[in-house]
Amino acid sequence: MDDPGLYKHSKREIMGPPETCSNRECNFKVTAPLYPVTGSLLESRLDSKASLEVSVSIPAPLLTESQISNGNLLRATVEAAYCVPDSWNPTGPQFNYVASLQIPIKGEMQRDLPLIFSNGVLKAGGESETVSRQKRWPVSGIAAPGAQNIPEAFILEQVYEEEDGEMNGKEDKEFRVEAEIHRKRVTWDIERRCYLDQSTVISLQRRIAECRYWPVEIMRAPLSTTSKSKPSKAEKSDEDAQVSFHGVAYVNMVPLLYPGVKRLRGAYRVFPYQESEVLEKTKCQSSVLRDLVRQDSLMSKLISVPPGLNSPHMKPAPSRMAREEKGSKEKDIRRMSAVQKTTDAADTDPVAAVTPSANIEGQQYAEARTYVVLELTLEKPLVPKRMAEEMALKVKDLVPARPQLSRRTAGAQKAVVDYHSQVTSITSSILEEYCELFGQQETAGLEVDPQVLEEQKCQLNYELNCSGKYFAFKEQLKHAVVKIVREKYMKTTAFEDHDELQAFLSELYVYLVDQMHVSLNKSLFGDREEPPSAPTTDSEQLLRFAKEAEMNEDFDMAERYYQERLARDRQLIHHWLDYGSFKLLVGDHIKAQECFHEALLLNYEHIPSLLLCGITAALMDNVGEAEVFFEDATCVDPSSALAWTMLGLLYEIWGNDIRMEMAFSEARKLHQAELATEGSAARSNSSDSGRTVIGEAGERASKGGTEVTEGNLPSAPGGQSSSEDLSIATRHPEESASHMVPKSPSSMVTKSKAGADKGNGASEDPPPNVSSIFMEAAKFLAQVNATQFVQKALSHELLCPEGGPSCSYHLMCAQMHLLRKEYDAANENLQRASEIDHQNPDVWALTGHLRYLSGRKGEARECYEHTLSLVADASEMHSVYLRLGSIYLQEGEYEKAKKTYLLACKRTPTCQTWLGAGVACYRLEEMQDAEVALSEANALNNRNAEVWGYLALVCLKTGRQLEAEQSYKYTRKLNLQNQTLMTEIHQLQEEVGFGDPSF
Repeated sequence: MDDPGLYKHSKREIMGPPETCSNRECNFKVTAPLYPVTGSLLESRLDSKASLEVSVSIPAPLLTESQISNGNLLRATVEAAYCVPDSWNPTGPQFNYVASLQIPIKGEMQRDLPLIFSNGVLKAGGESETVSRQKRWPVSGIAAPGAQNIPEAFILEQVYEEEDGEMNGKEDKEFRVEAEIHRKRVTWDIERRCYLDQSTVISLQRRIAECRYWPVEIMRAPLSTTSKSKPSKAEKSDEDAQVSFHGVAYVNMVPLLYPGVKRLRGAYRVFPYQESEVLEKTKCQSSVLRDLVRQDSLMSKLISVPPGLNSPHMKPAPSRMAREEKGSKEKDIRRMSAVQKTTDAADTDPVAAVTPSANIEGQQYAEARTYVVLELTLEKPLVPKRMAEEMALKVKDLVPARPQLSRRTAGAQKAVVDYHSQVTSITSSILEEYCELFGQQETAGLEVDPQVLEEQKCQLNYELNCSGKYFAFKEQLKHAVVKIVREKYMKTTAFEDHDELQAFLSELYVYLVDQMHVSLNKSLFGDREEPPSAPTTDSEQLLRFAKEAEMNEDFDMAERYYQERLARDRQLIHHWLDYGSFKLLVGDHIKAQECFHEALLLNYEHIPSLLLCGITAALMDNVGEAEVFFEDATCVDPSSALAWTMLGLLYEIWGNDIRMEMAFSEARKLHQAELATEGSAARSNSSDSGRTVIGEAGERASKGGTEVTEGNLPSAPGGQSSSEDLSIATRHPEESASHMVPKSPSSMVTKSKAGADKGNGASEDPPPNVSSIFMEAAKFLAQVNATQFVQKALSHELLCPEGGPSCSYHLMCAQMHLLRKEYDAANENLQRASEIDHQNPDVWALTGHLRYLSGRKGEARECYEHTLSLVADASEMHSVYLRLGSIYLQEGEYEKAKKTYLLACKRTPTCQTWLGAGVACYRLEEMQDAEVALSEANALNNRNAEVWGYLALVCLKTGRQLEAEQSYKYTRKLNLQNQTLMTEIHQLQEEVGFGDPSF
């Protein structure tokens, strides 16, 4: 019997069916095959196989319901050690190869439980191990081959990249394939099982969190022969300190603390056992194998008997029953002979005997690059993972569904509409009165006597006044008129000046009569206005205009463009995401969160919306809510490397290092798989992919047009130009949109990942230097203006093996510094990026922006010109054209400015590009071309005061008084801020003698 004291640990190696532990069965019956002993008569009878029916019955279940629910079952398998030292010879003397690991126990003894894997088999190289080979019970002494195999328990082949060990990289694959076929190895294929009670599970979790690494020791022990002589005391003490070929592998157990993880398998390098190093990494103060050598009875069971005869269950310490059995053994055995004699101090201090210099044999593991493959499996994960359905419910709780509100008119527009409805209602009432008085009369095609009409009119007025209906109609109309006065004319206080009151009443009367006629024409004659034409600008153009306004720091104009996109279609997710990203840029986190929640309401499984909701929650210090969004993103799309990376960055903020490592590890695996898939697809379909990209760009560009802006401002006077340059830009709008289509947050996730250095041209990084998960996350975060997260992603990029201080890293850092106006830091990053790749157009473009924003326009011009001279374009050329053109205008080089702006108009037409082209043409005295360009700018944005100002100059130069005055009126109405331009307009008006109506 085992020592009863060991039962207090509630931990046993399950040798029988595991259902006995988990299902609380009191009895079970199995039919097991009988394996013939080698050399028996049954071995030759292959036609029939014998079996044995075994029934096991116990009076009560081994475990209670509480123990089953709170406990766990651990299966530990040591498969093989590959690339063992060359000094090991399979044909020489026989040795016993032993491996061990420890399981922490929380109980009375407070000692770890060692799991011993003995009787490893040394094999020569030449062939690989069998795929799907069976695991073996940790029991020897079985003469029948095959009886030691565990039914339905197999070691299956696994892809190296999916393992959890140290040697799962691409650089290790070739070495492992060669080692597992041609090099010597020791195989165990032994599985041990342990039941873990609740206290042990808690202790296991705590120890993993504290230590992270667990030691797996390996040794080679000689098979000692029996002897009647007793070793001397000095010899015995010396033997206690010796472990032959003592090695250790450090197993990172942290993945078992990842949510939902039940299995840990991998290859781990074997190092020479150094007690100080083991203590530092694992906090283990003793060696399991050294303690094993010191225990006489256990050594006699494990390493003194030839392999295949005995392999008992190892316990933390010799029990009382074991000590009683010790005297009944056949004979005493000698200890292991020492490989190297130690100093006299080893007799008094055995621990001191194991020093780095003493473990010469262990150094052979490092020289041979030995590694061991093992597997740990739990019945239940140590950290449960929340289900996808649960996460979806939590997200819906955070963002409750709301009915879509109907769009209602308000303000001045609603006041006019109400006035029209009241006029229509009163008109219907008056017609009814007329029919009652004079009956229904057919007047179609007949001449009506005016005298008769006048008499009917007088009689109708008389009836309305006598009946009081006339005053009722006035009261009905009064409220609508008051609303027009308040909403449209914004008059809410009494007039102090009588003349001012009379002037206002005259203006109001004229307006009300005009609107009455509009309403009467609609209701009586069906003369309805034509519906407004469809907008000629699409969503991508409006987004381009908004991005341009952001670049110029005109945030009010940018917000108007974003709101215009939402007004056109509130059901498009990327409209909400782009507007929310803009709000992140200006620091309005609350409004950004509202936008992202609205996007999520449209689709609860939209990954970018979930990520952006999590980002805003984290920025508002609501880390718990952010975790819900990020985890739901990983549940909705488990293959999204970006979602796992964002979850890891959140755990870093939270200070949860273990889950951070889990998320980053999963993201790396997914990213590598994605890159491998894209690489193979690109090699096989490179030509087709190129045609597809061009086709998509042309399709997007075909939607180009002009923007319909708010307000009732008239279009500027237009004309046609015969200029060849201008016709190129105006006749091919389909060529414009493909060059500057700003990416939305949703497209950053769905589009295929680009290389680390986009737009690098001939100096592009070689294929192996692909971007890491952190650089991809940084690009996404920079796109959505989550600058706080960008810095965290870049810090990981600097340290990760796939990243480092690359050109892309320095460019991203420079962008963040420019956004925060930290010009010195940005300049330092750009210098380092230039040292890495001086032909990268993005480096030159960003350097030009830095010089431009710093006020060094001459240096900025040189950088921009160098950018345009490169074969490849920068990733964002629009700002380069705009700023270089403005520098040319300031320096008086109008011909260069015209060409630069026209290039921008051809690629990415906006109001600013056409305005620059128009100004350049005006300065060159090319009035017809200037008018064409300025008219196009006005069509794209009719609320730009500077466009109206230059149009006024053109009209003054060409002698068109009416149009000059109209343009000047809107220049003043829109409050032109350019005083130099206003002064020029006034001077030209004085010269020509017209243009200002106030003259």
